[in-house]
Amino acid sequence: MKKLVHLFSLALLMFSCQNNAQQTQSNSKETPMKLASIYDYEVKDLEGNLFRFSDLKGKKIMIVNTASKCGLTPQYKELQALYEQYGDKDFVIVGFPANNFASQEPGTDKEIATFCEQNYGVTFPMMSKVSVKGDDMHEVYQFLTEKSKNGLQDSTVKWNFQKYLINENGVLEKVIDPQTLPSDKEISEWIEG
Repeated sequence: MKKLVHLFSLALLMFSCQNNAQQTQSNSKETPMKLASIYDYEVKDLEGNLFRFSDLKGKKIMIVNTASKCGLTPQYKELQALYEQYGDKDFVIVGFPANNFASQEPGTDKEIATFCEQNYGVTFPMMSKVSVKGDDMHEVYQFLTEKSKNGLQDSTVKWNFQKYLINENGVLEKVIDPQTLPSDKEISEWIEG
């Protein structure tokens, strides 16, 4: 009798463990990990004001890391022209000054704001200077460069003026190389599409 009770207990334990394992597997299939959205992030702009990406819901967004002393700095002119052309059509550019490449953005936020306004008439939102790579990479750039967060792809910020294109739902859709000009057809077709 003891043997029968022992076998019954063992069978019950095995069934319980197997059932728990199946339940855990089915739960993991039912609740996939939620990817982040650009709307999950808030940053400070060049004036120190809070900038909420959630305020841009329904707009296409280009995020670009910028620098004032780079061979690509003249892209500011084309970025501003693009913003003027499409800014009233649910499109916005958000600039992130960064000093990660050959120390080409050494200025303070105030100096960067003055430079952008005086030299290129920049009116699109410019954020406070951040790091776009390395151990101190800003969380927005962690989202932009890690597939586990953005759902599209892993990427590396190659240089100043790399562009990230985000759709109206806050989802990353394209990564554009730094040398690709803002006036490139690929970008305008994406905005218009």
